[in-house]
Amino acid sequence: MTATTERSAPRRGAVTALYAGNARAVVGRGLVATRSSNWVVVISGFVEPIFYLLSLGIGLGAYIGTVTDAGGHEIPYAAYIAPALLAVSAMNGAIYDSTWNVFFKMNFGKLYQGMLATSLGPLDVALGEILLALFRGAVYGVGFQIVMQLLGLNLSWTALLAVPAVVLIAFGFAAIGMGITSYFRTFQQMEWIFIVMLPMFLLSATFFPITVYPEPVQWAVMALPLWHGVELVRGLTTGVIEPVMLVHVLYYLAMVVAGLFFTTRRLRALFLD
Repeated sequence: MTATTERSAPRRGAVTALYAGNARAVVGRGLVATRSSNWVVVISGFVEPIFYLLSLGIGLGAYIGTVTDAGGHEIPYAAYIAPALLAVSAMNGAIYDSTWNVFFKMNFGKLYQGMLATSLGPLDVALGEILLALFRGAVYGVGFQIVMQLLGLNLSWTALLAVPAVVLIAFGFAAIGMGITSYFRTFQQMEWIFIVMLPMFLLSATFFPITVYPEPVQWAVMALPLWHGVELVRGLTTGVIEPVMLVHVLYYLAMVVAGLFFTTRRLRALFLD
């Protein structure tokens, strides 16, 4: 056994083989790359839900008038769909960063191989990339929340709590998104992400309550992660606080834990074992 092998063996078996406590290096590198080349994509992802809000919430809402929220109160249609679009905004920001960016870095840029050749462990890389996606999702969500406030669509002081809720939503989608992407090898496989996201966006009580569906469809929708985010944020912005909101929070916490676990395990299997 050579001296080099002797030095690398402890790293593979010890805790430091998984985590070196330097995820901030991955985040820093990602922010520099975004500032230099990806800012147009970031802006386009931010304005998309705003266009939905203006066209459907304000435009179509002028014809619809008011709808009934979970508390039985009549609220403007724009105030009904705005929190749903806020959750969608957080999801989009997190998913785009944790899927396509990760896919390119893993399969074409070969960046993770280079990172893991340093003192960084797979958990550093996974946590850094997920935090980067979380940051983008949070920026989208906070920006959209400001737009809602300017339009008078936050109907309760509890809308302030929608900000940490949006961060949690982004964290959950980022963690799961990177974990799933680590198994993809072709662009055709990546299209499955949008095939899943589109119906989830349209059906998760975004534009109308799920009570319009047959009961089996309702249960299917309630199993989707976006529905939990929509219900959580909508309850906060309209002031309808219910115990079931804790279930929504636990759902996303489970997504975060599962995503970190499987992503770390996958990166280690791909590049270290």
